[in-house]
Amino acid sequence: MAILGLSLASCASLSRNARQSQDRVPQVADPLEGAGNLALTAFRATAVASVRQPITTVGSGVALFWHRSREVVVGNVPVSREPTVPPADSPGSEGFEAMLDQEGLPTPEPGRLRCLVDGEEFFGEFDRLLERSRESVDVQVFIFDNDDIACRYARRLGEVSETRAVRVLFDDLGTSWAAVAAPETPGPDGFVPPGDMKRHLEKDSRVGVRRTLNPWLMADHTKLLLFDGEVALLGGMNIGREYFSEWHDLMVRVEGPVVASLQREFDVAWSRAGPWGDFARVPERSGPVHGRGLRVLRTDAAAGRVDIFKATIAAIRASRRRVWIENPYFSSDEVLRAAVAAAGRGVDVRVVLPSRNDSTIMDAGNLATARELIRAGAKVYRYPGMTHLKAMICDDWATLGSANLDTLSMRINRELNVAFRAPEEVGELERRVFLEDFRRSRVMKLEETESAVARLAESIADQL
Repeated sequence: MAILGLSLASCASLSRNARQSQDRVPQVADPLEGAGNLALTAFRATAVASVRQPITTVGSGVALFWHRSREVVVGNVPVSREPTVPPADSPGSEGFEAMLDQEGLPTPEPGRLRCLVDGEEFFGEFDRLLERSRESVDVQVFIFDNDDIACRYARRLGEVSETRAVRVLFDDLGTSWAAVAAPETPGPDGFVPPGDMKRHLEKDSRVGVRRTLNPWLMADHTKLLLFDGEVALLGGMNIGREYFSEWHDLMVRVEGPVVASLQREFDVAWSRAGPWGDFARVPERSGPVHGRGLRVLRTDAAAGRVDIFKATIAAIRASRRRVWIENPYFSSDEVLRAAVAAAGRGVDVRVVLPSRNDSTIMDAGNLATARELIRAGAKVYRYPGMTHLKAMICDDWATLGSANLDTLSMRINRELNVAFRAPEEVGELERRVFLEDFRRSRVMKLEETESAVARLAESIADQL
């Protein structure tokens, strides 16, 4: 169970919210049923995963051992080995893109994106696309919660499934754990949450539902919604009340040929979550069309992919003018050292962190990160409330998606980000997210980062 806690502490509103006042208890699954579901999740993560996904299970175990051991060493090396001179090409340039290509990252594909800031914009767009879809709707999230908002969308997906093919894929571990954690705001009077969202989604509907298995309790943290294979929504939001109205967060609407690659990403995950697991045949789709546009980045330990980490580190190290970051969980020592080095060479480094995190451990870990950044000359902002948003701009290049700046997202869990350099799209992220959040937030002072448990919390957070 210790590993279970590590896997979830940086991903969702967990046990702290579950212990809130009695008016929130109706949004929480029955404790006995919730405990039973978690036990079944652990069984599926071990026995079922080893049978259905033997290749993934072995690969994940080797990767987990390597990355956990590596982080212990890296996190305790006192001397930074950051390059003193940045590469010749800054983020956003053709030369920088060529450098990312040489790193073996997926090449850019034609596409365009538009920001959907906070739940009102994301869920409003979700509603519109559900209404306009003609053939298919595919939804993959880390958490499909069991609160009133999630149940509303379960009903809507059931209605849509009468005329269109609807598939829902959610992470087994994340969803089971979220069912026993209450959101911060109470639901409607008389609401009784379902105990099992898979059964709830399937009841009286034609919705196909699968759980992503969790070998070694590793999670699939991806958030990806697809409509007719033509439009995609991706970013940091799950389906539930926190994302609908409580937290600050970001999704993007993606169109263009790149959506074909995103559709294949879903098809692969869907097939592996089925009865044939690693041996399932993935339907053929048209291949990617390369060109200037969006670069689809993954973290996938079993597949040996750390695209998001490679791109993040490369962009910070190559930055000349700015490194702007907003992320709720910033505990990666390597990313921190790169940001500190950038501040030391005069780059405008600004980091936005939540003033009220959903994870006590990660909140304390963020204080340790903030201390190092402020000492290096960076500006650290406390966003008023919980920001779950994961985005970064380096010079004229940006990345956003599901990945936190922690060990889980950089090296272990499955994550999905996109990177881009189109001026209008980077400009929209600058205006609608960063400049607005700088204005709304408060700059931290060094003395605010002091904590009696900061060093211990940092050591634990390094493994998250």
